[in-house]
Amino acid sequence: MITESAKETRDLGERLAGKLRPGTVLLLEGDLGAGKSELTRGIARGLGVKETVTSPTFTILNVYESGRIPLYHFDWYRLESDEELYELGMDEYLTGDGICVVEWPERCPDAIPPGAVRIHLKALGENERSIEIGDLNGETSGD
Repeated sequence: MITESAKETRDLGERLAGKLRPGTVLLLEGDLGAGKSELTRGIARGLGVKETVTSPTFTILNVYESGRIPLYHFDWYRLESDEELYELGMDEYLTGDGICVVEWPERCPDAIPPGAVRIHLKALGENERSIEIGDLNGETSGD
């Protein structure tokens, strides 16, 4: 699908949140500025998160528990390996009862649990984004 503004990307995330169940892991793939954090803000809004959602670039993980399901927002960009994630004890969130949103999942591929849903975001212009959401079988869809 195509979104034409940050608001449309957040709105898509909000609609997506209505379909998420505890234990869902979303893998957000895309370059810097592709809209990963905006999509996450929409997911948080759809889950009823009250806090301001910021990118966990330096903290690696932000936890939001004010919504109907806890939201665990990861940014693995600064991690060097899967082992670093395990050493920090953050891998336990990936198999918990919350919704995990992982930015830069390619940094720790061995930590990705089975059944994770891949979402690929691509900037097509200043505000326009292409967003492909995979299903639980690993296929992607533009629908």
